[in-house]
Amino acid sequence: MITDTEIKLKGLEILAKHLGDVDAERFISLIQKETFDYTKWRQGLNEETLSVEEISQKAMTFRKKASLENEES
Repeated sequence: MITDTEIKLKGLEILAKHLGDVDAERFISLIQKETFDYTKWRQGLNEETLSVEEISQKAMTFRKKASLENEES
């Protein structure tokens, strides 16, 4: 079984490989800043056909939409 630390390291390596170090850190920062329902966002997402950049863009769009909905409530 892979440890939590190993998962975090591998995830960061993958992000850095595809986004570069700065944008990988930016992506992590964006995810941490706002409330984000990862499970809800993942529904219907087929990452096999999307690039890391496309997945990142979809996450940011979803987060903005959810943030606006929370403000309206």
